[in-house]
Amino acid sequence: MTQYPFIPLPNYNEYPLAVMRQRAAEFYADIKRRRTVRDFSDRPVPREIIENCVRAAGTAPNGANQQPWHFVVVSDPDLKRQIRSAAEAEEREFYAQRATAEWLADLAPLGTDPNKPFLETAPYLIVIFAQRYGLAPDGGKRKHYYVQESVGIATGILITALHHAGLATLTHTPSPMDFLTTILQRPDNERPFLVVVAGYPAEDATVPDISKKSLDEIATFL
Repeated sequence: MTQYPFIPLPNYNEYPLAVMRQRAAEFYADIKRRRTVRDFSDRPVPREIIENCVRAAGTAPNGANQQPWHFVVVSDPDLKRQIRSAAEAEEREFYAQRATAEWLADLAPLGTDPNKPFLETAPYLIVIFAQRYGLAPDGGKRKHYYVQESVGIATGILITALHHAGLATLTHTPSPMDFLTTILQRPDNERPFLVVVAGYPAEDATVPDISKKSLDEIATFL
């Protein structure tokens, strides 16, 4: 295998400590405004905004630089309608039979149900596929490493980029998600990981009045 050439670290900016503290505090203040939204507007969003957010996701660290992801950006109304129909069928099965009583009890305060109108209303559905293995030029399989971790990091960057651009998002995980492979005609080496719904929030959008855990609850400094 060809060895990558090593070059001096490009484009690193070191900030004075006071600036670092300010930037960290400002970023936290901004990102804590992010909320999962289920009420979307159908207002159009320029494609170039979504393109740059996907480009940002593609910068994510990943196993052996295999970049084991593919982002399918869906704006076509017919495809969104098909996705909604298939997703709601799975969700009805989930709520009626597959979900445990404990799971349903945990979901109840959030007001979720099998109806997913946002899958049609929002201007974009970004369906993230994890590539279980790569395809070599000769058609053979190329091993991918830490696929779940890599795609998860890329998804986090995507959501952050969309928020930074001024859009609202929702992560949607119908289970099972195989219908996405069929509807979007993806190859056998890919499997659906997550759907990110993106767009403007509806003018009358509401969210549950919830809070996040404190720093002491989520982190240990040793």
